Parts: sequence; structure tokens; C-alpha cells
Amino acid sequence: MVDVSDKAAAELKTLLDEQEKQDYSLRVFIAGMSCCGVQYGMSLENEISEEDVTEEINGLKIVMNKDDVEGLSSATIDYVDGPQGKGFVIDNSSSANACGSCGGGCS
Repeated sequence: MVDVSDKAAAELKTLLDEQEKQDYSLRVFIAGMSCCGVQYGMSLENEISEEDVTEEINGLKIVMNKDDVEGLSSATIDYVDGPQGKGFVIDNSSSANACGSCGGGCS
């Protein structure tokens, strides 16, 4: 299952409070593939379907489509704040990151 860092959980809770969406869930999904590997996405949603798997992590309700669970099993959601900006990131060290290995200069 997906892991959520303490910093990301705190920022997400603040965001939910600010937007008055305390009853919403964080949907995490696989958005596609590129030459750099798996691309991930996140959204705030208040609807859950029969195709979804839910789990509470760090006080947050996390929702994933059951088809994405395996691909997200080692992913960690974190919050970064640095010189290049701030925001949420999903890191999955078990997913092969082939960026640059294709020789095509993809970015």
C-alpha cells in the first residue's frame, strides 16, 4: 500500500481544511508510462466506486483503483519545499527509472 510521510500528511490535512473538504479522500493513481518510467497522479475526491480500495494512512483516507494497487505498493507520498518549488511528490523506488537510458534525450 502507499505510504504517506508525516510532512505530506500534515500539508494534506491543512489543504483539506483550507478548502473545507475534510470528508474528501486522496486518490492516488498511475497516470501512464514514459521513457522515464511510471507517471503518478493525485486528486481530492469525495466519491468511491466498487473498483476502489481504501485505506487510512496517517489520518488520511487514501483511495486507489484496485488495478493500480500493485503498481503503487512501494510508493511514498512526500511534500517537498526547496529552491525549485514546493509540492507533493510520489516516489516509488521499486519502479525502474530508465530516464536517460533510452538515448533519445527524453525529458
